[in-house]
Amino acid sequence: MATDATDAGIDSCMALRRGIRYNTKCDIKSGEQGRVRIFKNAWFERFARKQKIQNAVLRDAVHRAEQGLVDADLGGGVIKQRVARPGQGRSAGYRTVILYRQAHRAFFVYGFAKSHQANISDEEEAAFTKAARHVLELTDQQLAMLIRNGQFSEVDDHD
Repeated sequence: MATDATDAGIDSCMALRRGIRYNTKCDIKSGEQGRVRIFKNAWFERFARKQKIQNAVLRDAVHRAEQGLVDADLGGGVIKQRVARPGQGRSAGYRTVILYRQAHRAFFVYGFAKSHQANISDEEEAAFTKAARHVLELTDQQLAMLIRNGQFSEVDDHD
């Protein structure tokens, strides 16, 4: 498991600081205009696979954020959301770090079990904020290239 934001593969990201605006509209169905696109970085993809975290659970976390139900808003486009451990509730589950822009994109970049790590450090939080500045401003073409290179994968509508 990664011990810091650099290990999570986001050490080279930069640019933009925005807060989160809340509304109750959330449409995350594939192929529909105006939907929230959800991604996982390569580190989080491995983490989710190892922990058996299904895409439906990630979509639910983003849906809750779209409704304004954010577990922790760290500012600068970074939020923390709890996700359920398979067969258990969210409180016994995992904490995820998401680079998030309301009604646009969500990038799952880090996760941890509360039983293994109390929280992210101040340094990690700063690194995630720096990453959000860059990642949330990627163009569709830049994002497509990163997906082709295996740095991100898009969460689809089915598991």
